Amino acid sequence: MPYAVDFNDVSTVGLESSPNAGALAGLRAHEARYFKNKYDHVFTVEPASSAKRTIDWVHRILRDERDIVISSRPLEATAFQIENIRIAYVFYENGLSINVMYTVDDPNRRAVGFKLSEGMEVPVELASRFKFARQRSKLAGTIRGSYFDFHNDY
Repeated sequence: MPYAVDFNDVSTVGLESSPNAGALAGLRAHEARYFKNKYDHVFTVEPASSAKRTIDWVHRILRDERDIVISSRPLEATAFQIENIRIAYVFYENGLSINVMYTVDDPNRRAVGFKLSEGMEVPVELASRFKFARQRSKLAGTIRGSYFDFHNDY
């Protein structure tokens, strides 16, 4: 069942199996607040079992672009389009969040972003490939993030 993420009352609904559930819930709420404030979009997620198509799309881009396979289990995902940008998020059990920002009409403006919830170690599959910058969030504490651009069609 889809869940509209409430950034005023942060909840671990759907993330309970994560050892970083509280921090991951804060990260998810942080993203929800961003999309509400910038685009007036309600950030809604669904369980991984219902979002296989979205998860497969994100995993295909990771595999094809950088030969990355995420070892952690996906818990939730979402996919939506705002204006000409197709957006997908996958939240993982280990506290990782991966997003794809895919501009439909401009192959030069496409990227995959990685965000680590507070207290989470950088996953081995990303550690040697990316440097992570820190960002403070009232909802999520310290978020560490990185990204890479890509230009192929998916």
